[in-house]
Amino acid sequence: MNTNDRLAELRKKEEEELAQILAQRHKISYLDLTKMTIDLDSLKIIPEADARANSMAVIQSVGKKLQVALTNPDRPGVADTLDNLKRRKYETQLFLVSPAGLDKAFSKYKEIPRFEETKVGIIDISKSKLESYEATLHSLANFKKALAAAREKDVRKASDTLELLYAGALDADASDVHIEAEIASAKIRLRIDGVLQDIIDVPLPLYQLLLSRIKLLSEVKLNVRDKPQDGRFTIKTAKEDVEVRTSFLPGPFGESIVMRLLLPKTIAIRYEELGMQPALFEMMKGELLRPNGMILVTGPTGSGKTTTLYAFLKSISSSEVKVITIEDPIEYHIAHITQTQIDPSKGYDFVNGLRSILRQDPDIILVGEIRDLETAQIAMHAALTGHLVFSTLHTNDAAGTVPRLIDLGVKVNVISPALNIAMAQRLTRQLCTVCKKADKPTDEEKALIEKYISLMPEVYKKDLPKDIAMFRPVGCEKCGDTGYKGRIGVFEAFLVDDEMERLIITSPPAADVQALAIKKGMLTMYQDGVIKIMRGVTTFEELDRVAAA
Repeated sequence: MNTNDRLAELRKKEEEELAQILAQRHKISYLDLTKMTIDLDSLKIIPEADARANSMAVIQSVGKKLQVALTNPDRPGVADTLDNLKRRKYETQLFLVSPAGLDKAFSKYKEIPRFEETKVGIIDISKSKLESYEATLHSLANFKKALAAAREKDVRKASDTLELLYAGALDADASDVHIEAEIASAKIRLRIDGVLQDIIDVPLPLYQLLLSRIKLLSEVKLNVRDKPQDGRFTIKTAKEDVEVRTSFLPGPFGESIVMRLLLPKTIAIRYEELGMQPALFEMMKGELLRPNGMILVTGPTGSGKTTTLYAFLKSISSSEVKVITIEDPIEYHIAHITQTQIDPSKGYDFVNGLRSILRQDPDIILVGEIRDLETAQIAMHAALTGHLVFSTLHTNDAAGTVPRLIDLGVKVNVISPALNIAMAQRLTRQLCTVCKKADKPTDEEKALIEKYISLMPEVYKKDLPKDIAMFRPVGCEKCGDTGYKGRIGVFEAFLVDDEMERLIITSPPAADVQALAIKKGMLTMYQDGVIKIMRGVTTFEELDRVAAA
């Protein structure tokens, strides 16, 4: 680097440091605009002449939310311009930048095509466009092609790319969208039926625009790049509103973005559609009618625990009972049920929330998750005092519920009378009904099936298919060439009867609980999966992926 370059670099550094000092003085967030990507569609919201006259510019926008860069908020004309934007129903977020940074924004005005009509605001989450995309995508393959075509266009069309991304994710019933920055590009992946699938790589300038727009939508800080941030927003379509939870995590090449799509159809699943075997279905049906006690559903994150609990609640809620939930966060809203969300910053956590809920005269309580001793104790005492309590716990199987509660510090003489039933579950992908192919089982598969049939309780054997048949995944347009479409649960559960209560009092290990539960007729998750394999619902590959033999 020569002397002139060093002097220029030094002047730039001094200018940015001065901008940071001014930002603190005016109590406005500082932004180094020289490192940001400017969105041309947003830039047009303030005409170039007005922008230069008032030393300000709109650098990003999502709908009616604007990010405005300026060098001096006290400059004559700034207040009038902001008032004008407010009259046009815009919400503004101000950033103080250096003159050099703003010059970069001004230089972009010449890149705006002269023939393109200036629009008053850009609607990034457009109902009409989402519906148009949904009508033409039809398959994951078409979505990839459409996204590839959008990527090759000018990155100024980031708003179109974002809309297309959401439309494709919704059409594919994706639960999560991942955008991960790498050295020379950013990778977009979708989690479909619990498995991540690569969709496309996008250039870094387009990634930067998408990052800024998603941050603006999520109402998180644009200028914070070295700390994790969480936000949320809503995608509105003609059919439904989809809540989106966003997470931003710093990485070596840029921030990783994960957007969880809380699809309303997820909680539309009824108790009858969960996929329980008839004997377990009837047992749970009886337990749901009990007036008090606790039902615990266990499993790792993403195993469908919340969906199952909501299905239980919907099956028993009525105008005759008061149902209250305490969740972190409220993922899905259910009609005719009182739902509350914890907010530790305001002192409203699971413990305080549960105490408050008990003063609301509930009949049924749902606690999003038992994480600590105090929450467990209050929930279990509620179960002992005339309330039906539902909750979740992180364990590997149903038998692990008891040792986990003991490990939290709950006394065994409280667990045994309070706990009605412990259930564990996983979600396995279902074979695509359009393209799955019938096949004969291999000798190894046949031996494995016969082994697990021999170990099953008699009540589950009576409805088994007489002939052992297998189905294989093929792949078609309907399933995105994966061979699978949709997911179904595999379950195991045991009742806490007198014999199980006597065992729990001895603080038993999980192996002893498992042995007694099986002796008393529990079907394991893997055995449940084998039955579903025999019925052509799933495969050994899928079952082995989610459940241990």
